[in-house]
Amino acid sequence: MNVALHGLSLKAEFLPAIRGLFPQLHSLGIEVRLTPALENQLQLLGLPLPIYKVLKQQEDYVGLDFVLSIGGDGTLLDTVCLVGSKEIPILGLNTGRLGFLATVATNKIEEAILHLAKGNYQLESRTLLALHSSKKILNGMNFALNEFTIHKKDTSSMITVHTYIDGMYLNSYWSDGLIVATPTGSTGYSLSCGGPLITPGAKNFVITPVSPHNLNVRPIIVSDESEISFEIEGRTDKFMISLDSRSTSISSEVKLTVKKEAFCAKLVKLPTYHFFDTLRQKLNWGLDMRN
Repeated sequence: MNVALHGLSLKAEFLPAIRGLFPQLHSLGIEVRLTPALENQLQLLGLPLPIYKVLKQQEDYVGLDFVLSIGGDGTLLDTVCLVGSKEIPILGLNTGRLGFLATVATNKIEEAILHLAKGNYQLESRTLLALHSSKKILNGMNFALNEFTIHKKDTSSMITVHTYIDGMYLNSYWSDGLIVATPTGSTGYSLSCGGPLITPGAKNFVITPVSPHNLNVRPIIVSDESEISFEIEGRTDKFMISLDSRSTSISSEVKLTVKKEAFCAKLVKLPTYHFFDTLRQKLNWGLDMRN
C-alpha cells in the first residue's frame, strides 16, 4: 500500500502523535510519501525523518492508494485540491478543532490506520462544484468541495446578484453576496448565513444569500444537475469570488456559471464515524442548554 501525507500548519503539541504515525505505517508495510508542504512543516518542528519521496510533480501521485490529511478541515480542503481529478481516497486526521471533514481525533489515529490497513472502511463520494468563467481565474483550479461564493469587495454598498437556473431567471439578490454550497459545504459558510443542513449523499446544491436586504429572501435547494449562472451589479466594477478558501477579485464583465464537477472527492469513512454523530457534537444537539 502506498500512502501520501499532507499537512499545512502543525502545532508542536501534536508532534508525539505525528511521530508515532511513521513507525506504525512502516510496521504495516505501508510505503510513505510526503507533500512538500508537510516536509517543510516537519522540518520546522525539528522532527528527524528518514528519506521519503516528496510529491513534487503530478506524476508522483501515480500509484497512491490514500492521502492522509493531517490538520483540520481547511487542510483537507487543500488536500482535495492536490488530488483533483485523480480521485485518490482521502482520510482526515484531525489535529485541529472538531471538524466535519477531518474526522479522526488525535487519540484515534493508530486505530484509524489499522482500519485502513485491514480494508475496514467505506468510500464516500462527495460532490464537487465546478466554476466556468469567461476568463481564466484561480490558476485554473476551478472546483470546490464546500462552496462557491460571490461577495462585495468593499465594506460599504451591497451588490445585486441576478441568478438564473438552467437559463431561467430565479431572483435578484440585493445582499453582501451569494453562496452556492454542496451538501458537504452546507455545514460551513452557508450554515452561518441561515442555510439548511444537507446530508452528504443528497444530490442538491443550496443557494444562500449573505445578509440580504429583503428579509423575505430565503435559501433555496436545487438539483445538483442544475446549471447556475449569475450577473452582478454594484457601485464598483470589482467584486470577490471564492472557491473554498481560494479567492480572487474579478470585474463584473466576467461571466460565471456553476455546475456539478465531472469528478468527485472520495473521503474514507471508518466504521466508528457517522455524520449524525458529528452533527450532535459540533452543534451540541441533544444537550439541555437551559442551565
